[in-house]
Parts: sequence; C-alpha cells; structure tokens
Amino acid sequence: MPKDFYATRSTAWWKVAIAMIGSCLSGVTYVSVPGMVGSVGFGYLQMCIGFFLGYLVIAFVLSPLYFRLNVVSVYEYLDKRFGVLSHRTGAWFFFVSKLLGASVRLFLMIATLQLLLAGPLGIPLWLTALVVMALEWLYTVRGGVKAVIGLDIVKTVVMLLSVVLCLALIGREVGEPDRGLMRVFYFDDVNHPQFFFKQLLGGLFTVVACTGLDQDMMQRTLACRNLRDSQKNLIVSVLLQIVVIALFLFLGVYLHQFAATHNILATGDGLFPAVAWSGLLPAAPLVAGLFILGLVMAGFPAGGSALTALTTSFTIDILGGKDRYRKWVHSGMAILMFGCILLFYAVNSTSVIDAVYRLASYTYGPILGLFAFGLLFKRKVRDRLVPFVCVLAPLLCLLLDLNSEEWFGGYKFSYEILPLNAVFTMIGLWVDSLSFRAKRMSF
Repeated sequence: MPKDFYATRSTAWWKVAIAMIGSCLSGVTYVSVPGMVGSVGFGYLQMCIGFFLGYLVIAFVLSPLYFRLNVVSVYEYLDKRFGVLSHRTGAWFFFVSKLLGASVRLFLMIATLQLLLAGPLGIPLWLTALVVMALEWLYTVRGGVKAVIGLDIVKTVVMLLSVVLCLALIGREVGEPDRGLMRVFYFDDVNHPQFFFKQLLGGLFTVVACTGLDQDMMQRTLACRNLRDSQKNLIVSVLLQIVVIALFLFLGVYLHQFAATHNILATGDGLFPAVAWSGLLPAAPLVAGLFILGLVMAGFPAGGSALTALTTSFTIDILGGKDRYRKWVHSGMAILMFGCILLFYAVNSTSVIDAVYRLASYTYGPILGLFAFGLLFKRKVRDRLVPFVCVLAPLLCLLLDLNSEEWFGGYKFSYEILPLNAVFTMIGLWVDSLSFRAKRMSF
C-alpha cells in the first residue's frame, strides 16, 4: 500500500489537531447546528461534554493500542484479536456507513450549490456532482493522507473566518442575543430526546465509535509522530471543537432573531442559507460569499477524506493489502459515491437522508461492541459466527426502536441506540465464546 494512502507517523501534532477540527465539521454541521437552536437552544453542548469524555477514551485506551500494534487500518486489531472474518466484518460495516454518510453530506453540499449557483446558470445537478467528484478524485489520488490533512487545516481556518465574520455582521444588525434561545441543560423529562444523560452518553459513545473506531478519522491521529503527540492532538482538538461549536450556536441565535425580525420563514437547515441569501443585510454580498465559501470548505475536504479512507480500508481490510488494485479501488469508490449522490437526488426525500444518519447508530454499534469485547475480556470466540452476531444486534435494536413508545410507556430512543447496539453485540460474542469453550472441552 503506498504510503500516501496511510498515516506515516511524521506530522506535527498541532497540525493534526487543527486538521481534526475541520474534519469533525461537515457541510451538515455548517447549516444544521445554527438551525437547531430554534428547537433545542444550546442543548447540543450536552453532547459536547460527552465528546470530551469520548476523546479521553480514544487518547488513553485506543491510541495506545493502535500505536503498539503499528496498524495501518484500525480494523487490523480485529484480525489479531478474533480472526479474519471479524476483521472483514468490522471493515464492511465501516464501508457501508462511510460510503452512505459521505455521499449524503456531499449531496447536501451539491444540492445547496445547485439551488443557489449552478441551477440558475442552467447546469444540471448530475454535471455539478460529476465535477465535484472528479475534483475529489484528483486531489486525493496523488496526495493521499497528507493532502487530506493539509486541506483540513485550510478548511478549519476558512470555516472559522466565515462563522466569525458572519457572527459580527449579523450580530451588528440584531444587537443583544436572546437568552431564551440559549438553554443548555435538559433534566426535566427522561423521555425527551434532549434529556441530559441521553445526550451525554450519546456524545461519548458516538465519538468513541465514529472517531476512535473510524478509519477516516483515526488516520489523522495515526499520522502523529508518536503516542504522546497523538494524545496531545486529541485533547487540544476536542477543546477547540467545542469552542467552534459554541460559535455556531451563537450564530444560530442571531440567525433566528434576524429571521423573526425580517419575516423570514425558513427554519432548521434552511435558516442559514435563507438569511445569507436574503439580501436584507447591509453587507449582503459579503455574507452570501462567506456562506458559499464556508459551505464548500466544510463539505469538499470531508468527501476527499472519506474517499481516501474507503480506499485504504477496502484495499487492506477486504482485499488483504493487494496494492495492485489500489488505483482501481480509489476510482471505484469515487464512482460509487457519485452513484449514491445521484440516487439521493432521484429519491429527493429528506426521510432518506435522515435514514442514512440514523444508519450510523446501527453500523457503528457492532464495531464498538467488537472492540469493547476484545479489550475488556480475554475470551476467545468462534470467528465464523461473528458476522451473524454483528448482523443480529442491529436487527434487535431496530425492533426495540420501532416499538419503544408502545413497550416502554412513551420512551423514545435517541443516540443511546448506539451503545445498546454495542451491548447486544457483546452479549452475542459472550454466548459465542461459551460455545467456543464447550466445543474445545468436548475434545
């Protein structure tokens, strides 16, 4: 596998820390975090507390493991611990989740560009998507991980400038922020999706699963020169991420106040684009330009990062590190992402997009369960049964999720479906280990 496509332990930790801020913020974050203020205030900060705890787990549990084993793909641990089928099972769950998640993020960026820029010029969406994916392929086919980290640093700087300038320009028009939109903690209703401990645990397990066990995210940390540098990178980056998220939330307060004053009816994800392109701000062209620049920089590098990670994981984890296929795999991943974007456009339903994000709780849960069982217990399992366990656990979670309100007195699952999925996986692996012992004793 060419070194361009995996971490070479040669990047300064502070560069990786800056890059990780950008890598954790997508085009969806750019428009969704300000938009959610109208419904949940600053409740997202509850998840940020969980994020911090999750990064501690990554820094002091997972990173030492990866550096000690000197892995290229994080899923190589599953091979060393359980066997080749467990290795490939974890890689396939990552593959499905990352492919769909990255594609839908790119689709949302492309759809916004299509609405605001390409559409009025008569350019069809398929051509916009083709140009974007061609650019993604070009900048990653040669640069690999180094190009990803470099562009993530640029992305972080541009997004910060964009949000700070938008804060200043819109805040000057609005004046004093409405404190009624700034509620942080929700302790009063356990059934509410924003209940504090749901958000806290959701943030913790989401970060551990979607960052610590994600090849895309961890290739940055594995680029640090040594374990100590990777730990400094993780702690500094999560603290800076929380500051950036807080800036987006404050921007959300100003956007809601401005919209209410000027009778702009857009809400949620449509709020930021509607205000930026309303033409009602004194510096309207500047705000519109900043919005487009920030949106592109939020979405484009994330697509390239996912493309590189998918190529690395598929080549190493599923094809067994056969480098002669790497270029074909890289091109194939770009084509698959392009196809998914066109599929989302054809369906043209936000319910499909919501389903893709919901899917992450189901696909990362088994990966979390595999790693947790491997680290917490020394028991051996029958490798050939692991794929069945990892498929059964999400199906059980889906059954509970669909019937929770009826079975549990109105209770609605939120992010806690992910750790529950992991627990079911661990229970299945424990049962598997019992059968392994019984089979061994029968001899």
